[in-house]
Formats: sequence, C-alpha cells, structure tokens
Amino acid sequence: MAVKLFVSDLDGTLLPTGDEVSAKNIKAAQDMSAAGITVTIATGRMYKAALPVAKKLAVDVPIITYNGALIKKVTGEVVYKNCLAPDIVLGVLDFCKKNNWYVQLYSRDELYYAKSCAESHGYETAQKVAGHEVGAAGLRERTEDVTKLLLITKGAEETAARINKLQEHFADKLNIVKSNANYAEAVNPGVSKAAALKILAEKLAVPIEEVMAIGDSDNDLPMLKAAGKSIAMGNAAPHVKAACDFITESCDKDGFAAAVYKYVLSAEENQ
Repeated sequence: MAVKLFVSDLDGTLLPTGDEVSAKNIKAAQDMSAAGITVTIATGRMYKAALPVAKKLAVDVPIITYNGALIKKVTGEVVYKNCLAPDIVLGVLDFCKKNNWYVQLYSRDELYYAKSCAESHGYETAQKVAGHEVGAAGLRERTEDVTKLLLITKGAEETAARINKLQEHFADKLNIVKSNANYAEAVNPGVSKAAALKILAEKLAVPIEEVMAIGDSDNDLPMLKAAGKSIAMGNAAPHVKAACDFITESCDKDGFAAAVYKYVLSAEENQ
C-alpha cells in the first residue's frame, strides 16, 4: 500500500519517556516528509509537552494530543476539541478523593494537582512540564475546558484495578485507558487516538487505507486497528503486537526509524 499519512505515538515509540528524540528517528521522519509522506504524532501528552517534539521532527500539520481530545496545529490553531463536562470532572475528583487516589487534571493546556508529591514530580520530570499546586478546592474550581484527567499509580496491577473501579462507577460516562503501567487516563466517551486519526485523515483528504500508524501501548490500540497498516514496537505488550501488521525493534533501539526504512520508504522505492 502507498503510505500518505504516517502517525506515531510518542512515549515508548518515538522516544523513551522524557528523553530527546534520537537523531536517527528525526532523520527518518524528515526522510518521509521529503518523500511526500505527511508525518504527525498522536499522544496522550499535553499539547505543550508534545509541541517541542513536533518541532524537532519539522511536523507542520495538526498533532493529536490528550489521547485524541485535542487536535491542534503547530501554529496554535485548534482543529478539534472534546472536553469533559464539569459535572463529570467533579465526579471523578470526588471519587478519587474518597479512595485516596492521586489525580491530576488538564485545563486549557495547563496541568493542575492538589498537592506536590512524588507522583506530580515524577510526571513533570518525565514530561518536561511544570504543573500548578492548587489544593483540592482549587481542582474543583478548574472544571472548564478539561481535556483529560490522569490517575498515577504504583504499577500495572494497581492501574488495572483502578480502571475497573472507575468503569464500574462511571459506566458509559467516561472512556478510561491505560497509557503505560502507571497511568490511567480518563477522557470523554468516543474520544480516542483512532477517532482523532479519522478526523485528521479526513481533513487532510487522505483515505484511511493510506494511513500507517505505529505505537506500543493500550491507548494506541484503537489507532493501530483503525489505520490501513499498523506497526507495533518491539517493547509493546504481546496483545498489541498481535493486533498489528508489522513489528519493529524496541524504542531504545530506534525501532521507529527501523520501521520507517523497512515498511515505508523501501516500499515506496519498490513501487
């Protein structure tokens, strides 16, 4: 198949969490652009945390952030936004407080948490962003334009348990996904990287059959299944690999670049 749009996850795919994009991955992305292939990213990250990566890749098309809740151009123009209702945000905050769970929210592309702690500090360090300590009352005052809420846990088992409890309590009012072993992300029903990918592909007039996506985690699965062709990172879980057409090297071995040259650019040359 001819690839016209190539969409990549960030953490665990294009770059190790918090690290710089490797020179090999930057060159691979730019080589695709030179070949006429549109390159963009789809991430659970905040827009402000994803933007520096997009700029290093020389991406000049809209990027998908907050697991699909916000599509925004590098220039700052919003293409699509899907925010949680204030009453749902309050419900999640109250539920987390009752269970003594750490939770942070994102409003107008700013990060807020009740109290600075190991979870907030670890997140800020990994994502290279600065959040705001506003207290429990301050969180409740910031329920407008919330694109996502994030629970941070101590591991995969705890994350799975909290996701199950949230799903039981909120039923069809939330879409809750695991983006890594320690993160449970809550967005609106219908919000996903897949839904955002379809919106973006339509805007760019690219048939979904000519879209290729690459990722490693559970929150990438809908996007990987929606794309015409998909690539799983070598560090992806077995069920993610099983859902994809191809498997590449791991993130720390520049699997992104390896996939580009094996499955995209070499295919272009042979057509």
